Amino acid sequence: MTTATQTHKGPQAPPPAEDHEKKHGTARPARVLVGAVGMAVTAWFVCNAFLAFAYYPQWFANSGILIGLLGLILGIGGSVVFFLFLNICIEGFPARFSAGLIPYAFLLPGFSLIGIFLLYPTVQTIVYSFANDDSTAWVGLDNYRAIFSSGHFWSTLLNNFLWILIVPVVTVAFGLAVAVLADKLSPAGENAAKSMIFLPMAISFVGAATIWALVYAYNSPGEAQTGLLNAIVTTLGGDPQPWYQIDTARLNSLALMVILIWLQTGFAMVLISSAIKGVPEDTVEAGRMDGASEIRVFWQIVFPQVRPTLIAVLITVLILVLKVFDLIYVTTNGLYNSDVIANLFFRKLFTDQQAGQASAIVVVLLILVVPILIYQVKSFRQQEANR
Repeated sequence: MTTATQTHKGPQAPPPAEDHEKKHGTARPARVLVGAVGMAVTAWFVCNAFLAFAYYPQWFANSGILIGLLGLILGIGGSVVFFLFLNICIEGFPARFSAGLIPYAFLLPGFSLIGIFLLYPTVQTIVYSFANDDSTAWVGLDNYRAIFSSGHFWSTLLNNFLWILIVPVVTVAFGLAVAVLADKLSPAGENAAKSMIFLPMAISFVGAATIWALVYAYNSPGEAQTGLLNAIVTTLGGDPQPWYQIDTARLNSLALMVILIWLQTGFAMVLISSAIKGVPEDTVEAGRMDGASEIRVFWQIVFPQVRPTLIAVLITVLILVLKVFDLIYVTTNGLYNSDVIANLFFRKLFTDQQAGQASAIVVVLLILVVPILIYQVKSFRQQEANR
């Protein structure tokens, strides 16, 4: 009788079909269906709930607080549930496909919102710039001819150019000066100084304009001057001046620029101060050991290392300046040659009821902003590449 000998060959390799299933997985249509239906139901419910908040506030006792709380709960909770069902749907696809789909699927809702609330209105505005006042008929380039043939429009562009030329540079310069000087103080003194400079950032533009109205207020000669600036002028023997009405050398625009500089200096200071504190101390000490003065250390060692932050702050403030509206609307409403593009657009659309020209003005503003945005993106990419 012969005895069969068994040879131990180790773990058996899985069959080809099992190996393919392990790597690539199998589709689970039920999970895909549950996830898709869950996303649709969640989106439908949240959207209709928010419509109910807007059109049927009586259902919620006309309480703004209750509607706000429910909106917060539904907004956050709905997002969580939506992404939960989205994850279930993706997991129902084969493993290899779902692994590549997950990043795009979770980015899709965000990109969709950007498209709905940013890209679509932009395209619509460009289209309406070629239409008549109520956007019911095409007029070609008539709107652009109208605004470019207007002397007021060119005066407004000049004002915007002055705002762009002065406000960002002065804001960054003040922010840099405060950051450098505060860094020399004791910790308590530095915190106190920075808090005082940063405090205006907590004030809205309308609130700031109201505060500065107490500085620029004007009363007729012979009356008591409630404005701080005119009180000083009359104390020194001068005549009170209507500062917001003096357009000689664009003095009224300069007075308005002071308000925005006052508001944004704290923002510039915080970012620049962080950049200065991030400069390696050994490079600064090496310069001092080589006999360099503090001024030379700053300009040749510290400044080159914080320059990317300075550029970022400058561009951020510049974009804000291009969109400035509140200060002008509250103070002068564009009178006395103090108008800017954003305020001109608002007046054309809501006061003059000229939607076509208003859209054309916005397109001009968009054309001015886009090159700055492109430069900002390239600057950030270059900074990331150099790290």
